[in-house]
Amino acid sequence: MSTKSAEYLIEADVKNVWHHLMLHQGKAPMIIVEGKGLRLKDIHGKEYLDATSGGVWCVNVGYGRAEIAEAVCAQMKKMVYYAASGGNLPTIEFSEKLLSHMPGLSRVYLSSSGSEANEKAYKMVRLLAYNGAKKEKKKILYRYRDYHGTTIGALSSCGQPERRECFGPFVEGFAEVPHACCYRCAFGQNYPGCALECVKAVEDVIRQEGPDTVGAIIFEPITAGGGIIPPVAEYYEEVSAICKKYGVLVIMDEVVCGMGRTGAMFGYQHYGIAPDMVTLAKGVASAYMPISCTVTTENVFSGLQASGDKLGYFRDISTFGGCAAGPAAALENMRIIEREKLLANVTAMGAYLMEGLKETLSHPNVGDVRGKGLLAGIEFVVDKTSKNPLPEEKVIALCGEMAANGVLVGRTNRCFPEHNNIINLAPAYIVTRADIDIILKTLREALISVLGHAGK
Repeated sequence: MSTKSAEYLIEADVKNVWHHLMLHQGKAPMIIVEGKGLRLKDIHGKEYLDATSGGVWCVNVGYGRAEIAEAVCAQMKKMVYYAASGGNLPTIEFSEKLLSHMPGLSRVYLSSSGSEANEKAYKMVRLLAYNGAKKEKKKILYRYRDYHGTTIGALSSCGQPERRECFGPFVEGFAEVPHACCYRCAFGQNYPGCALECVKAVEDVIRQEGPDTVGAIIFEPITAGGGIIPPVAEYYEEVSAICKKYGVLVIMDEVVCGMGRTGAMFGYQHYGIAPDMVTLAKGVASAYMPISCTVTTENVFSGLQASGDKLGYFRDISTFGGCAAGPAAALENMRIIEREKLLANVTAMGAYLMEGLKETLSHPNVGDVRGKGLLAGIEFVVDKTSKNPLPEEKVIALCGEMAANGVLVGRTNRCFPEHNNIINLAPAYIVTRADIDIILKTLREALISVLGHAGK
């Protein structure tokens, strides 16, 4: 702990630190100094219940886990790093345990962030085309409203227009398919009376781009930052059949959903599909260490091994993929999830949270409530008939009111020209009914304060 005064540290923050997603304008952001369970304490001593698992859905087993810190400390004392062209014991043990939860997948490639994990997957798709018979089969499809990272390559596959603003030109070889949000169906239909036009649209884009040029498609199993959107039950099974028909690999971006957020170890496991690649990051070590994974089938792995005049291996490196502390933390994180049966708690508490949130549907400005497990979203509208999105400043005010009353929630933040109207909730897996009652009570009070009505 620093011995410097709060005033000094705040001034130093304003002077020296460049924070993500904001400019200071002479004022420091919230500065967190302590965390335990779901509770945080800021530099002024104010306490918060964190309903966002660290702001971006990653401190999944809660703050203050001594067992993870001790595992990391012990590993760093013994052996901290060697380039990932070599091996280390935590990586071996973690990879084996991870794959035990992922039938059909067999190889784990480590790096440092979700953006990097997805970049690795894209490079693998391109190398597979280079090594194969169809050299042009390099294009990657992505879905509107999904997000896959912050690098230029990842932004090239970003279905959130405001995140892309000002950063073009983007990488060639990416094409968009429509979103799968029933509340705002892109085709003006109503489920289950529709013909799943959102699925048919995937095949239409493959055919338009040319099946011999499309190598893969990437999805978030449940769209997270783009609005908390779980597709209908049969969506992925039907899309997977289309992809198999055209030889298109399926990449599931589990950066948010992976490691239990939805109540299954991985989001895609709710949908009965077998992806060719899975990317992981945020919850892999519950943010106790930076680590990400690109996990593939043996077919993908073997397809990258060529002979003759072709590149005979995956010519790629992630410097910090060789850190031994990351997999040590990830291994202990998985043991905690298993030992404490946290997936069962995610399912039970997710159902309790959703039950409470659905009560807010009686509010005139609540258009939809959706999610799975401990990943929930509330979409706010001007009125239920028009479904016009509530202005973003009103949603910001709701989040601010909840924070002022000690509960931190997230929101869709400058992603779309007009659909930044969703508040998201994603508490740590150790959340209790009492915690959820506090979240719901604070939400209801914020609705009264900001919008003038609490609903039912």
